[in-house]
Amino acid sequence: MVRWSTMDLDTVAGELYGGDLAEFVSARNAAAKAAKAEGNAELAKQIKELRKPTTAAAIVNRLAREDDGGLRELAELGDELRDAHTRLAGDDLRALTRRRGELVRRIMHELPSMSDTVSREVEATLEAVAADPGTAALAVAGRLTSVAHQDTDQWFTLAATVPPATGKRPAKLVDKAEPAKPKRDHRREEEERARARAERDRLRKEAAELAKERAVVERDLVRTQRAAEQATARVEDLRSRLAEAEERAERATAEFEQAKESYEQADHAANEAQKAADAAR
Repeated sequence: MVRWSTMDLDTVAGELYGGDLAEFVSARNAAAKAAKAEGNAELAKQIKELRKPTTAAAIVNRLAREDDGGLRELAELGDELRDAHTRLAGDDLRALTRRRGELVRRIMHELPSMSDTVSREVEATLEAVAADPGTAALAVAGRLTSVAHQDTDQWFTLAATVPPATGKRPAKLVDKAEPAKPKRDHRREEEERARARAERDRLRKEAAELAKERAVVERDLVRTQRAAEQATARVEDLRSRLAEAEERAERATAEFEQAKESYEQADHAANEAQKAADAAR
């Protein structure tokens, strides 16, 4: 049982997310109760709002506590990838992307056996650590509460499309310089580029709509999870009250039996006294 000796949100959160996932709700309620008992209602409220992590998030949080450097290395690799993307450095992007894949595979290989669903969620979260600085900060601090999904394809896949810096002229330009080749149809190329832009805009719009739908689903999931946690806390409170009520009922029954026995003794004594009085007349 955790003793909440130092009542500040960061310490409490660290102990909760570093503890047993199965005991998270009861431990959180105990911490909030302790904070309230100390007269810190605001801290108690903040503690109650701490979300229970999913199984996959708890696994990544445990990686942060084991401090083998894998998560931190993945976060730092994300910084390098973003820098390479900004510079449109194709060779660097390809090399860093390979390192990212190898690092994620190494971390996954070192984890204990888990279900396919949880394994996919953990891998997606590790990918997000390399893609998003916010996710990386939460993961390294061991404070993740849910599976992180990031659209890494937007710039990770640039590693496969940015040409290497070889210094050679592209093949198409060389072909253009040869007089035997027919002239390029600029009008057709412009039409093709226009179609490509239209298709790109359509895909971007579709991706934005899907992202909105995902946000709605994630919000509903969070709301449902919070409702489930509140219901669990309510059940625990009702169980506690039921136990107290049963204890009071047992005490009342024992007191009733004792009172009944005293009454029967008094009644018997009264009857005997009445008989004696009648006999003395």
